[in-house]
Amino acid sequence: MIDLQYSLVIEATEEPDFFGFFSPDLDGFTGVGHSIEDCIYKAKWGMLEHIALMKERGLSIPPPSPDMKITIRNERKMAVAA
Repeated sequence: MIDLQYSLVIEATEEPDFFGFFSPDLDGFTGVGHSIEDCIYKAKWGMLEHIALMKERGLSIPPPSPDMKITIRNERKMAVAA
């Protein structure tokens, strides 16, 4: 069982050992890892640290996701304006 409080999106990049991740449920939470497993591990502890910082700053904390999902996808490319 994966113990995360919020959903997580992991994005593969062109580099085979570099992944980005973020939570669509937790504003401002992002990170990088060297594998999918590394991203999940870093996200677990990073979310706890992010929530602690939000509390310190008096920001509202969203409730934990009742239906947490992990999505793995290719990195979304920014469109270049012509």
